[in-house]
Amino acid sequence: MIDYRTPLADMLFVLRHGAEAARLPHWDDETAETVLTHAGAMVDGVIAPLDPVGDIEGTRLVDGRVVMPQPFVDAYRQFAGDGWQGLAVPEEDGGQGLPHILASALSEMLSGACITYQMVLSLAHGAMRTLAASGSAEQRATWIPRLAAGEYLATMCLTEAQAGSDLGLVRTMATPQPDGSWSISGGKIFISGGDQNLTEGRIMHLVLARTPDAPPGVKGLSLFLASSLLPDGSRNAISVVRLEEKMGMHSSPTCQVAFDGAKAEIIGAPGEGLARMFTMMNAERLDVAVQGVGLAEVALQRSLAYANERKQGKAGKGGDGPDFIAKHGDVRRMLLAQMALAMGCRAMVMRTLVDLELGDRPALMELMTPVCKAFATEAAMEAADHAIQVHGGYGFLREYRVEQILRDGRITRIYEGTNGIQAATVAGRVIRLDNGRALSEFRAEVESAMSIASPAFSGALGRALAAWDKAGTAMLARRDIGLTATSYLRLTGLLAFGAAWARLEAKADQAVNPARIRTVAAFVRDWMLPETRHLADLCENSSELGSLPDEVFVA
Repeated sequence: MIDYRTPLADMLFVLRHGAEAARLPHWDDETAETVLTHAGAMVDGVIAPLDPVGDIEGTRLVDGRVVMPQPFVDAYRQFAGDGWQGLAVPEEDGGQGLPHILASALSEMLSGACITYQMVLSLAHGAMRTLAASGSAEQRATWIPRLAAGEYLATMCLTEAQAGSDLGLVRTMATPQPDGSWSISGGKIFISGGDQNLTEGRIMHLVLARTPDAPPGVKGLSLFLASSLLPDGSRNAISVVRLEEKMGMHSSPTCQVAFDGAKAEIIGAPGEGLARMFTMMNAERLDVAVQGVGLAEVALQRSLAYANERKQGKAGKGGDGPDFIAKHGDVRRMLLAQMALAMGCRAMVMRTLVDLELGDRPALMELMTPVCKAFATEAAMEAADHAIQVHGGYGFLREYRVEQILRDGRITRIYEGTNGIQAATVAGRVIRLDNGRALSEFRAEVESAMSIASPAFSGALGRALAAWDKAGTAMLARRDIGLTATSYLRLTGLLAFGAAWARLEAKADQAVNPARIRTVAAFVRDWMLPETRHLADLCENSSELGSLPDEVFVA
């Protein structure tokens, strides 16, 4: 039943020794600790109490406009007023100019405290990165300060009823106008924050659309910026057709949006839409990985709190009366798994975000972006499932707020590209790029972790690396990756996760609880990394799904 509490000491330990954020040229450790201390106090005091309110109240569509719970509106005014939305935005654009990794650390806090609040805010960060990379000077000067100030929030309008993961099927049409603007008509679905009253409906929509006479498929897509408000203050021709009712994420408005001749401006040139939108899509995929870390953390926090107050049965011989269930072997197994997943995924994802900010290993980022997205979101669901089990029957009740973690987090395995698509991307494309440069850079990362690891952990990583090599050879030889892509992605994720834990174990003396770090590292080494050998065996399996008869899959 407890609210999330920012694990500040763990986050700082990971930033310093797992992510090695000091590699960033503009990193200042004292500033980072001060900023995250203030951020944690704000999140714990203002944002975390929103979570149960949002789950119960949800959002409503009133006269065509989305209404969020009033406490969310009040919290956003304080959040934006204090400048948190512009934390990593350059000072010349109205932000504070701090490293992006600090904004990601704040995003983890928000995700653990109230993921529905985080979700509504998060797309603005990807939008600012897209404008910084691809917008015109005028677009950057106009829109980045508005987003950084929290005056506007943003959406990413890609999906259509007939065009989910296959964006080549997009039908929304953008028509050029005599004044140099564009007119957009069509419908988009699953639009997070498609409307909201946090910013009184001020929203910047980034829209993928097709231009007249454009070629079919993704080459015919262009990217457009459509504001919910026109320069004269009137509303653009953008409306919410439907507000989706969902399994979880009840206070994150997921909308069907209609564009009825909406006024827009193009970003870049016609036909460049998907390439320019990839800046935002990749940023959002890593942000979803950060969401996974936050969810795993809150699942652990609630499990530890309950296991240390609930007495049941005897954990061992001797003593009087029942023991706290934290002493029971199977409960300890689940708690160790949650500790491993929360801390290890934090280290793996934060290190990737630092590497992304450094920008000197793009091939490695091509590999680690889908790996982090998939592995961290699967970890969140495993941690949530353990939380329910640790709570026993109470875990099935809404009152204890662990079933909500599972409901809210389940979408993370789907949006921003399903985990199956991430697996297919890695196994079907990334490992073949650049003559295997991504694989060689990844191998170097693992070997650097082995070089500082304890002998026992280095040996375990060496065996996992050998299994990964064996699996990679098999994957490169396959014609049909459908059966094995997910196994290969999990194997790669486990290896990165193991390397992250090797770095943490090597610096355990710097942690607040060194015994916990060493104990969990041993659990990862002896009970989690051995799975890599099984996954490698699966990757070598010669079965192919494409050769199966179609009648097997008839409804």
